[in-house]
Amino acid sequence: MQQITAPIFEETHALEAMVRDWKAQGLRWVLTNGCFDLLHPGHLRVLSEAAAQGDRLVVAVNNDASVRRLKGPSRPVQDEKSRAMVLAALIWVDAVVLFGQDDPGDLIRRLVPDVLVKGGDYTVDTVVGADTVQAAGGRVHLVDLLPGHSTTALTTLLRNS
Repeated sequence: MQQITAPIFEETHALEAMVRDWKAQGLRWVLTNGCFDLLHPGHLRVLSEAAAQGDRLVVAVNNDASVRRLKGPSRPVQDEKSRAMVLAALIWVDAVVLFGQDDPGDLIRRLVPDVLVKGGDYTVDTVVGADTVQAAGGRVHLVDLLPGHSTTALTTLLRNS
């Protein structure tokens, strides 16, 4: 059986071309980002709601070095290629891009999505790239968190079991 997954980009040039094509077709595209270390129901809520905000969804994933800087030396649990593959297999996801900075600001300034989506633990004022997206006429959408679901809680539970 043939696997059908979204493309995974390790650099932005090919993704930029894809985004240009989408825009030329009049499609609105959405960007969300994160570590996505252990996929859980909270992630699925964000991804499904993000996909509902436009016609195409790109997921920007922190690479391994970035996750270690943000979350500590015991993370990520899964390497960047594994995390990207899992996300690319989801029906809502149209492309995955890895990035090495601690935040996606450079990527957002380069690609300028129509909609930027983050979890409800942020405010529009604290979402990196919100200013860029809004200045270009786009919008920021915040997704309510699903209580009791976080990768940090899962990794703590696993360590203590």
